[in-house]
Amino acid sequence: MSRRASQIGFSQRVRLEWLDQTANLVLAGSDKSGVNSALIETLKDKVSVGGKAQRGNREKIITILMKVWVTTPPELRSLQREGLELLKHLPLSDHMAVHWGMIMAVYPFWSGLATQVGRLLRLQGTAAAAHVQRRVREQYGERETVARAARRVLRSYLDWGVLEESGEMGLYKPGLRLTIDNPALTCWLMEASLHGQSKGGAGIRDLLESPTLFPFRFRPVSVNDVMSLSSGLECTRHGLDEDIVMLRKATAIRAARVGS
Repeated sequence: MSRRASQIGFSQRVRLEWLDQTANLVLAGSDKSGVNSALIETLKDKVSVGGKAQRGNREKIITILMKVWVTTPPELRSLQREGLELLKHLPLSDHMAVHWGMIMAVYPFWSGLATQVGRLLRLQGTAAAAHVQRRVREQYGERETVARAARRVLRSYLDWGVLEESGEMGLYKPGLRLTIDNPALTCWLMEASLHGQSKGGAGIRDLLESPTLFPFRFRPVSVNDVMSLSSGLECTRHGLDEDIVMLRKATAIRAARVGS
């Protein structure tokens, strides 16, 4: 596991509207300082109200928002720029998919937890927080920071509507599931997914049916779509009928250098 993939980082409950605001500020031309100041103003009466800690939850949330859309890791800058272009042109209903993809790429912990939730939903129709916690701790270690981060990511999933309370304590059922029929967005999400899972490549069908993307269903895309719409992916044929998509070599090399 690379250094970036083993880090948690995403340890706060983050609302979708805060991510939208952050991206919109970048699209409007705000610099790092301007975005940071605007987020402080937005969150001052919503998080850590009256808190005296030098680095409380509000500051940690702002760090997450900034890393996703402003201070993005160098190997993900191209993905970030394309994600911002998608937000500029896609309907608001599709924005969640872009934020999901960008968080997956920047914070692999989000991707890892989504994989566990998606697998449980597929197998059982529900996901118990205790089962998710156990599987995540097996991957990231028996630490309280892991358990706390997992709880807050699960709360984010609930806030976003992709999970719902089942009526039984700690048991969640599937929530909102979006149909993605924009080929450019689909290809971009495949690239984000590869970054988030630290994989060099995977089959197109495997990626689109991955439990990591459990809140979405996809219209099929072709190799031609990938080649014409994605600057970060390349394709190869495996066997007689399986098309593999991979991170382009330059992208993969940058990611490996930074993440090692």
